[in-house]
Amino acid sequence: MENTLGLEIIEVVEQAAIASARWMGKGEKDIADQVAVEAMRERMNKIYMRGRIVIGEGERDNAPMLYIGEEVGICTREDAKAFCNPDELIEIDIAVDPCEGTNLVAYGQNGSMAVLAIAEKGGLFAAPDFYMRKLAAPPAAKGHVDINKSATDNLKILSECLNRAVEELVVVVMDRPRHEGLIKEIRDAGARVRLISDGDVSAAICCAFAGTNIHALMGIGAAPEGVISAAAMRCLGGHFQGQLIYDPEVVKTGLIGESREGNLNRLKEMGIHDADKVYNADELASGNTILFAACGITPGTLMEGVRFFGGGARTQSLVISNQSQTARFVDTIHLFDNVKSLQLR
Repeated sequence: MENTLGLEIIEVVEQAAIASARWMGKGEKDIADQVAVEAMRERMNKIYMRGRIVIGEGERDNAPMLYIGEEVGICTREDAKAFCNPDELIEIDIAVDPCEGTNLVAYGQNGSMAVLAIAEKGGLFAAPDFYMRKLAAPPAAKGHVDINKSATDNLKILSECLNRAVEELVVVVMDRPRHEGLIKEIRDAGARVRLISDGDVSAAICCAFAGTNIHALMGIGAAPEGVISAAAMRCLGGHFQGQLIYDPEVVKTGLIGESREGNLNRLKEMGIHDADKVYNADELASGNTILFAACGITPGTLMEGVRFFGGGARTQSLVISNQSQTARFVDTIHLFDNVKSLQLR
């Protein structure tokens, strides 16, 4: 699958990032999201595959979606049989977030990216558009830290695994009222906190890369993005755990569903009977072959954002594979309007 789709999915996230980046700093988060969705869909529908969206984007914001269950790929064309035999095409499940961090794009802030993860059919957890309590940590701490332990205990374990003092650890937490107690506990334990307004996929992945100065992600964020993070962390050997949060009183803002009981019923309808189960990366991204791809929209810790120049743009992407056990950073020049020479700026 990597040989067949590796370059294709890089181009999918690149096109989404370029489209969204044109709206950077204009205060229009829904438009920045919409154009990313349209660009991602258009490019995916040129790929020789039978794709199905298992995790879509944007329901919480009433934004345009690549909706759950949508079929994508060349086989969606009415004249598909003129190009290929759909029955011979690879079947894959796809998780997407065409503009992860819409507010970051709208207000010209760092850390937004276009992102997706793919696996063979049935290889990604079909997470509802709820929230998820998350714990991400470096590979050295995999299986040692535990989401059921307190932040204080996990910081002590992380300190031992990384051979660092607790005071040297940096924990990323979403800046939300629901995290006031968590933030206080982390600080009281002696660690440092990096607050982010959006974009916890990037924060989770950074835990797996040395030199990012991010050692853990803690707290509650969106469940679909949790699955995408888990896919990347499984490929990288990092620690990731997630537990669905279905109670509006816990999240305090923006949860789909009017009541705890209604959300529990929705989970049962989706075949999730143990609503409090803690999932690890292997369960959230269980496929034999996992591919993750992201492209920076605005500058971030791992990737540069889209940089436009006269007649083109430059992007930086990341593609991670558990098949080849690689994480590749791809620097690409995109030429518009028949530009004759590369302008590296």
